[in-house]
Amino acid sequence: MKKKAVYLFLLLLICCSCGEYYKIQKSTDLDARYQYAKKCFDNGKYNRAYTLLEDLVAVFKGTDKGEESLYLLALSHFMAKNYDTAGDYFATYYRSYPKGEYTERARYYSGLSYYNDSPDPRLDQSITYKGIEELQMYLDYYPRGEKVKEAEEMIVNLQEKLAEKELLNATTYFNIGNYLGRNYFESAVITAQNALKSYPYTQKKEEFLMLILRARFQEAEESIREKKGDRYRNTIDEYYAYINEFPNGKFKKEADNIFNKASKYIDNAE
Repeated sequence: MKKKAVYLFLLLLICCSCGEYYKIQKSTDLDARYQYAKKCFDNGKYNRAYTLLEDLVAVFKGTDKGEESLYLLALSHFMAKNYDTAGDYFATYYRSYPKGEYTERARYYSGLSYYNDSPDPRLDQSITYKGIEELQMYLDYYPRGEKVKEAEEMIVNLQEKLAEKELLNATTYFNIGNYLGRNYFESAVITAQNALKSYPYTQKKEEFLMLILRARFQEAEESIREKKGDRYRNTIDEYYAYINEFPNGKFKKEADNIFNKASKYIDNAE
Protein backbone atom coordinates (compact mmCIF):
# COMPACT_ATOMS: atom_id res chain seq x y z
CA MET A 1 0.00 0.00 0.00
CA LYS A 2 2.84 2.36 0.89
CA LYS A 3 4.54 1.84 -2.48
CA LYS A 4 1.25 2.33 -4.26
CA ALA A 5 0.64 5.60 -2.42
CA VAL A 6 4.10 6.89 -3.39
CA TYR A 7 3.50 5.89 -7.01
CA LEU A 8 0.14 7.67 -7.09
CA PHE A 9 1.68 10.76 -5.50
CA LEU A 10 4.45 10.88 -8.11
CA LEU A 11 1.93 10.37 -10.89
CA LEU A 12 -0.14 13.23 -9.54
CA LEU A 13 2.94 15.49 -9.49
CA ILE A 14 3.75 14.62 -13.09
CA CYS A 15 0.20 15.32 -14.21
CA CYS A 16 0.18 18.65 -12.38
CA SER A 17 3.53 19.55 -13.90
CA CYS A 18 2.36 18.68 -17.41
CA GLY A 19 -0.85 20.61 -16.90
CA GLU A 20 1.08 23.66 -15.74
CA TYR A 21 3.47 23.44 -18.68
CA TYR A 22 0.72 23.23 -21.30
CA LYS A 23 -1.15 26.06 -19.61
CA ILE A 24 1.99 28.25 -19.73
CA GLN A 25 2.52 27.37 -23.40
CA LYS A 26 -0.86 28.88 -24.27
CA SER A 27 -0.48 31.88 -22.00
CA THR A 28 -0.29 35.35 -23.53
CA ASP A 29 1.75 36.55 -20.57
CA LEU A 30 5.20 36.57 -22.17
CA ASP A 31 7.02 37.35 -18.92
CA ALA A 32 5.33 34.42 -17.18
CA ARG A 33 6.32 32.11 -20.04
CA TYR A 34 9.89 33.37 -19.86
CA GLN A 35 10.16 32.90 -16.11
CA TYR A 36 8.73 29.40 -16.45
CA ALA A 37 11.26 28.60 -19.20
CA LYS A 38 14.07 29.65 -16.86
CA LYS A 39 12.52 27.54 -14.10
CA CYS A 40 12.45 24.53 -16.45
CA PHE A 41 16.11 25.12 -17.29
CA ASP A 42 17.09 25.32 -13.62
CA ASN A 43 15.21 22.06 -12.98
CA GLY A 44 16.96 20.26 -15.83
CA LYS A 45 13.89 20.16 -18.09
CA TYR A 46 15.82 21.41 -21.08
CA ASN A 47 13.39 20.20 -23.76
CA ARG A 48 10.61 22.27 -22.22
CA ALA A 49 12.94 25.22 -21.75
CA TYR A 50 14.03 25.44 -25.38
CA THR A 51 10.50 24.78 -26.67
CA LEU A 52 9.25 27.83 -24.79
CA LEU A 53 12.31 29.93 -25.58
CA GLU A 54 12.20 29.31 -29.33
CA ASP A 55 8.89 31.19 -29.45
CA LEU A 56 10.05 33.93 -27.11
CA VAL A 57 13.43 34.78 -28.66
CA ALA A 58 11.91 36.36 -31.75
CA VAL A 59 9.46 38.36 -29.63
CA PHE A 60 12.16 39.55 -27.21
CA LYS A 61 14.57 40.61 -29.95
CA GLY A 62 15.60 44.21 -29.34
CA THR A 63 14.32 44.20 -25.76
CA ASP A 64 16.17 43.87 -22.46
CA LYS A 65 15.38 40.14 -22.46
CA GLY A 66 16.59 39.50 -26.01
CA GLU A 67 20.22 38.80 -25.21
CA GLU A 68 19.67 36.54 -22.21
CA SER A 69 16.84 34.58 -23.85
CA LEU A 70 18.92 33.79 -26.94
CA TYR A 71 21.89 32.62 -24.87
CA LEU A 72 19.60 30.53 -22.66
CA LEU A 73 18.01 28.98 -25.76
CA ALA A 74 21.45 27.93 -27.04
CA LEU A 75 22.43 26.60 -23.63
CA SER A 76 19.17 24.64 -23.31
CA HIS A 77 19.84 22.86 -26.59
CA PHE A 78 23.42 22.20 -25.49
CA MET A 79 22.30 20.66 -22.19
CA ALA A 80 19.73 18.57 -24.09
CA LYS A 81 22.62 17.33 -26.27
CA ASN A 82 21.22 18.88 -29.44
CA TYR A 83 24.75 19.94 -30.22
CA ASP A 84 24.41 20.96 -33.85
CA THR A 85 21.42 23.19 -33.07
CA ALA A 86 23.17 24.56 -29.98
CA GLY A 87 26.27 25.45 -31.98
CA ASP A 88 24.18 27.38 -34.49
CA TYR A 89 22.35 29.30 -31.75
CA PHE A 90 25.59 30.15 -29.92
CA ALA A 91 26.97 31.48 -33.20
CA THR A 92 23.77 33.49 -33.73
CA TYR A 93 24.22 34.94 -30.26
CA TYR A 94 27.79 36.16 -30.66
CA ARG A 95 27.03 37.57 -34.11
CA SER A 96 23.99 39.39 -32.72
CA TYR A 97 25.78 40.57 -29.57
CA PRO A 98 29.52 40.82 -30.40
CA LYS A 99 30.13 42.67 -27.12
CA GLY A 100 27.43 40.94 -25.13
CA GLU A 101 27.58 39.64 -21.59
CA TYR A 102 27.90 36.02 -22.74
CA THR A 103 29.91 36.48 -25.94
CA GLU A 104 33.12 34.79 -24.80
CA ARG A 105 31.22 31.82 -23.45
CA ALA A 106 29.05 31.65 -26.56
CA ARG A 107 32.11 31.47 -28.84
CA TYR A 108 33.62 28.72 -26.72
CA TYR A 109 30.37 26.76 -26.44
CA SER A 110 29.78 27.04 -30.17
CA GLY A 111 33.08 25.23 -30.77
CA LEU A 112 32.39 22.76 -27.95
CA SER A 113 28.97 21.97 -29.42
CA TYR A 114 30.42 21.03 -32.81
CA TYR A 115 33.24 19.18 -31.07
CA ASN A 116 30.68 17.03 -29.26
CA ASP A 117 28.76 16.52 -32.51
CA SER A 118 31.82 15.53 -34.55
CA PRO A 119 31.13 12.08 -36.07
CA ASP A 120 33.16 8.92 -36.54
CA PRO A 121 36.13 9.41 -38.92
CA ARG A 122 34.47 7.15 -41.49
CA LEU A 123 31.64 9.67 -41.92
CA ASP A 124 31.46 13.14 -43.45
CA GLN A 125 33.58 15.56 -41.41
CA SER A 126 31.86 18.89 -42.18
CA ILE A 127 30.96 19.32 -38.50
CA THR A 128 34.57 18.59 -37.50
CA TYR A 129 35.83 21.40 -39.75
CA LYS A 130 33.15 23.65 -38.30
CA GLY A 131 34.30 22.83 -34.77
CA ILE A 132 37.92 23.65 -35.58
CA GLU A 133 36.87 26.95 -37.15
CA GLU A 134 34.78 27.99 -34.13
CA LEU A 135 37.42 26.99 -31.60
CA GLN A 136 40.15 28.77 -33.53
CA MET A 137 38.01 31.92 -33.63
CA TYR A 138 37.59 31.66 -29.87
CA LEU A 139 41.40 31.56 -29.51
CA ASP A 140 41.79 34.48 -31.92
CA TYR A 141 39.31 36.64 -30.03
CA TYR A 142 40.30 35.53 -26.54
CA PRO A 143 44.01 34.52 -26.54
CA ARG A 144 43.98 34.80 -22.73
CA GLY A 145 40.46 33.48 -22.25
CA GLU A 146 39.35 31.10 -19.52
CA LYS A 147 39.04 28.16 -21.91
CA VAL A 148 42.20 28.56 -24.02
CA LYS A 149 43.76 25.27 -22.90
CA GLU A 150 40.55 23.31 -23.47
CA ALA A 151 40.03 24.89 -26.90
CA GLU A 152 43.60 24.06 -27.98
CA GLU A 153 43.22 20.44 -26.86
CA MET A 154 39.94 20.08 -28.73
CA ILE A 155 41.45 21.48 -31.93
CA VAL A 156 44.26 18.91 -31.71
CA ASN A 157 41.71 16.12 -31.17
CA LEU A 158 39.59 17.23 -34.12
CA GLN A 159 42.63 17.52 -36.38
CA GLU A 160 43.63 14.02 -35.34
CA LYS A 161 40.21 12.81 -36.42
CA LEU A 162 40.67 14.46 -39.82
CA ALA A 163 44.07 12.81 -40.14
CA GLU A 164 42.49 9.46 -39.37
CA LYS A 165 39.87 10.14 -42.06
CA GLU A 166 42.65 10.76 -44.59
CA LEU A 167 44.42 7.58 -43.49
CA LEU A 168 41.22 5.65 -44.16
CA ASN A 169 40.95 7.27 -47.61
CA ALA A 170 44.57 6.49 -48.44
CA THR A 171 44.13 2.90 -47.27
CA THR A 172 41.07 2.53 -49.49
CA TYR A 173 43.08 3.66 -52.52
CA PHE A 174 45.85 1.23 -51.58
CA ASN A 175 43.39 -1.65 -51.32
CA ILE A 176 41.91 -0.84 -54.74
CA GLY A 177 45.42 -1.01 -56.22
CA ASN A 178 45.54 -1.26 -60.00
CA TYR A 179 41.83 -1.90 -60.42
CA LEU A 180 40.77 -1.70 -64.09
CA GLY A 181 44.27 -0.61 -65.02
CA ARG A 182 44.17 2.63 -62.99
CA ASN A 183 47.04 3.31 -60.61
CA TYR A 184 45.34 3.87 -57.25
CA PHE A 185 48.64 3.22 -55.47
CA GLU A 186 49.70 6.69 -56.61
CA SER A 187 46.43 8.10 -55.25
CA ALA A 188 47.20 6.46 -51.91
CA VAL A 189 50.64 8.07 -51.85
CA ILE A 190 49.34 11.54 -52.77
CA THR A 191 46.55 11.36 -50.18
CA ALA A 192 48.96 10.28 -47.45
CA GLN A 193 51.56 12.91 -48.36
CA ASN A 194 48.96 15.69 -48.38
CA ALA A 195 47.69 14.54 -44.99
CA LEU A 196 51.20 14.73 -43.54
CA LYS A 197 51.55 18.27 -44.87
CA SER A 198 48.20 19.26 -43.34
CA TYR A 199 48.73 17.42 -40.03
CA PRO A 200 52.51 17.18 -39.50
CA TYR A 201 52.16 16.34 -35.80
CA THR A 202 49.56 13.61 -36.19
CA GLN A 203 49.87 10.50 -34.06
CA LYS A 204 49.26 8.54 -37.26
CA LYS A 205 52.51 9.68 -38.88
CA GLU A 206 54.12 6.24 -38.72
CA GLU A 207 51.04 4.66 -40.31
CA PHE A 208 51.08 7.23 -43.12
CA LEU A 209 54.79 6.73 -43.87
CA MET A 210 54.41 2.95 -43.85
CA LEU A 211 51.39 3.13 -46.13
CA ILE A 212 53.39 5.26 -48.59
CA LEU A 213 56.19 2.68 -48.50
CA ARG A 214 53.77 -0.20 -49.09
CA ALA A 215 52.09 1.67 -51.95
CA ARG A 216 55.40 2.44 -53.66
CA PHE A 217 56.48 -1.19 -53.32
CA GLN A 218 53.22 -2.60 -54.69
CA GLU A 219 53.33 -0.03 -57.48
CA ALA A 220 56.77 -1.35 -58.42
CA GLU A 221 55.76 -4.98 -58.05
CA GLU A 222 52.79 -4.60 -60.39
CA SER A 223 54.52 -2.35 -62.95
CA ILE A 224 55.59 -3.21 -66.45
CA ARG A 225 59.28 -4.00 -66.75
CA GLU A 226 60.24 -0.60 -68.17
CA LYS A 227 58.98 1.18 -65.04
CA LYS A 228 60.07 -1.26 -62.36
CA GLY A 229 63.58 0.13 -61.85
CA ASP A 230 62.51 3.69 -61.14
CA ARG A 231 59.65 2.58 -58.97
CA TYR A 232 61.83 0.27 -56.86
CA ARG A 233 64.20 3.22 -56.39
CA ASN A 234 61.22 5.28 -55.20
CA THR A 235 60.44 2.44 -52.80
CA ILE A 236 63.96 2.59 -51.36
CA ASP A 237 63.63 6.36 -50.92
CA GLU A 238 60.40 5.89 -48.98
CA TYR A 239 62.05 3.18 -46.88
CA TYR A 240 64.63 5.70 -45.70
CA ALA A 241 61.90 8.29 -45.11
CA TYR A 242 60.20 5.81 -42.79
CA ILE A 243 63.30 4.42 -41.07
CA ASN A 244 64.79 7.87 -40.42
CA GLU A 245 61.63 8.88 -38.58
CA PHE A 246 61.04 5.55 -36.85
CA PRO A 247 64.32 3.59 -36.63
CA ASN A 248 62.71 1.16 -34.21
CA GLY A 249 59.15 1.53 -35.42
CA LYS A 250 56.45 -1.10 -35.12
CA PHE A 251 56.63 -1.78 -38.88
CA LYS A 252 60.42 -2.05 -39.04
CA LYS A 253 60.48 -5.76 -39.86
CA GLU A 254 58.04 -5.31 -42.75
CA ALA A 255 59.90 -2.21 -43.95
CA ASP A 256 63.24 -4.04 -43.92
CA ASN A 257 61.71 -6.88 -45.91
CA ILE A 258 60.42 -4.44 -48.54
CA PHE A 259 63.81 -2.74 -48.67
CA ASN A 260 65.63 -6.05 -49.20
CA LYS A 261 63.34 -7.04 -52.07
CA ALA A 262 63.62 -3.64 -53.75
CA SER A 263 67.41 -3.57 -53.33
CA LYS A 264 67.73 -7.09 -54.71
CA TYR A 265 65.82 -6.12 -57.87
CA ILE A 266 67.99 -3.02 -58.39
CA ASP A 267 71.23 -4.99 -57.83
CA ASN A 268 70.19 -7.71 -60.29
CA ALA A 269 69.07 -5.18 -62.86
CA GLU A 270 72.40 -3.44 -62.76
